Amino acid sequence: MSFLYNIGINLTQFGLKCLAPFNNKIDLGVKGRSETFHVLKSKLSTTDKTIWFHCASLGEYEQGLPVFKEIREHYQDHKIVLSFFSPSGYEIRKNTPIADIIIYLPIDTKSNAKHFLDIVNPELTVFVKYDIWPNFLKELKRRSLRAILISASFRDNQSYFKFYGKQLKEALFSFEHIFTQNETSKTLLSTINYNSVTISGDTRFDRVFSQLQQDNTLDFIADFKDNKLCIVAGSTWPEGEELLIDFINSVVSKDVKFIIAPHNIKPNQIKNLKDALKVETVLFSEKENRDLKKAQVFIVDTIGILSKIYNYADIAYVGGAVGNTGLHNTLEPATFGIPIIIGNNHNKFPEARAMIDLRGMFSISNKEDFTIILKKLINESDFRRESGSKNLKYVQDNRGAVIQILNYLRI
Repeated sequence: MSFLYNIGINLTQFGLKCLAPFNNKIDLGVKGRSETFHVLKSKLSTTDKTIWFHCASLGEYEQGLPVFKEIREHYQDHKIVLSFFSPSGYEIRKNTPIADIIIYLPIDTKSNAKHFLDIVNPELTVFVKYDIWPNFLKELKRRSLRAILISASFRDNQSYFKFYGKQLKEALFSFEHIFTQNETSKTLLSTINYNSVTISGDTRFDRVFSQLQQDNTLDFIADFKDNKLCIVAGSTWPEGEELLIDFINSVVSKDVKFIIAPHNIKPNQIKNLKDALKVETVLFSEKENRDLKKAQVFIVDTIGILSKIYNYADIAYVGGAVGNTGLHNTLEPATFGIPIIIGNNHNKFPEARAMIDLRGMFSISNKEDFTIILKKLINESDFRRESGSKNLKYVQDNRGAVIQILNYLRI
């Protein structure tokens, strides 16, 4: 199995190089990985003490961030190396102050793993959620270097629990401890005799709740809202935007404002969205010298401010579950104590199921469902507030993962 895996990973590396000229995202990853060892050698010396954080992409980075912050604070004499596999994580967080060195993780070949660890030699390695790379992890174990996995979530259909998953299963045993999100994951690990496990919950709850301690003021959003009821649609995709467009164009009252933050902010898609709206609309990129109070829709054609925008929402719609692209972060709006509407493709998101059961989140299947629940939330203030408060309580009740992880590390 190890032999086949290593053949496959080398073929993957070759294939990505072949595809790079035809795909911008792949090209970014290939070019970034080609520079990794040069960056590491230029920024690390043999006397440096290091800690290594690894995330697949942006979501895992956000999930691990509260743990990263505490480790960074405690180990101030260490250099922090942060690696991403996906360009969507690296390109957005390549300047984060949480790390001293931010890189693309090289492809998981044996030679790359040895070369990487020869340079980095981390005292502690923290992987987040599910990005398991056997050669890197086995090399960590061979060198007796500490590694933990946090916010892990497993399903019984994954390779770790199948007869053909020996390579990945062995990789899990390279972690000295695994912190799982739930009892199911711990039980699955026990079936392969991995028992160094703590059910800590999901660090995302700590992450989003910490948003309340930050300054979430955005003066231009306050000007736009103008003390009126505001619906924020975050991380939207075209199929969900169709529902929003129909609703907005049919709303008579100017006492309701809408903020739309599309997942894809390519200029042509932003233009199509704006052109489809029949009410006064302003883009983030054109907000200067505009009377924002007069606009009814604000389109966010930038990234990085959505979590603060939710502070101004009375109702949220979160995209990704109307189609099949995957539900986006619902905990960010939940922590501000507002009701949330999503599509019905949310089976892989336990937090969505929980908030739906609590009646703080509402799943819709079609335009009629969307219109009914949104009108109810707009018109019934008590219902709106009660629904939102259930979401905030859910976030509050599920905090604590970070403390358990830090206690284990004795921080």
